[in-house]
Amino acid sequence: MTGDGLILVVEDSEEDTEAIQRALSRSRPLVDLEFAPRSEAVIPRLLDPAARTPDLLLLDLNMPGMDGLTLLSQLRAHPACASLTVVVFTSSTASAEEDACYAAGADSYIYKPVNFELFRTVLQGAVDFWLPREADGAVTAGPPAAPPAAPPA
Repeated sequence: MTGDGLILVVEDSEEDTEAIQRALSRSRPLVDLEFAPRSEAVIPRLLDPAARTPDLLLLDLNMPGMDGLTLLSQLRAHPACASLTVVVFTSSTASAEEDACYAAGADSYIYKPVNFELFRTVLQGAVDFWLPREADGAVTAGPPAAPPAAPPA
């Protein structure tokens, strides 16, 4: 069976890193997660010809050093990174930040809920939308099929 894709997570918070791992471990056990705790390391990592290209980049905005919005702008300006799917996954609910992220080229902007169950649901929904599962029949997307209707009596 093949993998379920690679997600590069740009996140400095150890708590959020652990929550992301826990949230995806059951629903997407075949997905590979790679973590970058600092934005400055992301573009060199993406340009490394020996490194696997991620299928999705989850980006936190509030990072030490270079913030997520600056990284997003640099990614979109770089031809080799311009087509990478970037989902901003942040605790910021400021509409100005959301607008700035979309203007800079974010594919999606998702608020990180504090409640873990909601966090997991939101994250799984985003990953399922942006990172389709393998079509080999072993892993299927979507809710289980409804049971067949009972025959008329």
